[in-house]
Amino acid sequence: QVQLVESGGGSVQAGGSLRLSCAASRYTSSSYSMGWFRQAPGKEREGVAAIDDDGSTSYADSVKGRFTISQDNGKKSAYLQMNSLKPEDTAMYYCAADAARRLRKPLNRYEYNYWGQGTQVTVSS
Repeated sequence: QVQLVESGGGSVQAGGSLRLSCAASRYTSSSYSMGWFRQAPGKEREGVAAIDDDGSTSYADSVKGRFTISQDNGKKSAYLQMNSLKPEDTAMYYCAADAARRLRKPLNRYEYNYWGQGTQVTVSS
């Protein structure tokens, strides 16, 4: 069973930056797609950014140009660099993974089988 552990959340003022990390373990497949999702109170979980096994990335329109997803060479970790943060970015952020080389809808939460516990991001105005 793949395990994902997020870290790096916190509280920042609008305009600030945070870098989220997702440490993965117990991989049983040679390829994985990974994504970052977020969920604010009272709202549905939404896809923020995704990266497939070939390194192709996808972003939600709301974060394009501000957030960058990456993964390390060994594909044991994924990262989300978040710049120019806004109060509306406040949410619990989740890392997700799926043993697929490429996902048809990488920002769709139902494409992923493995999830972390989440890390809170709070942006104040």
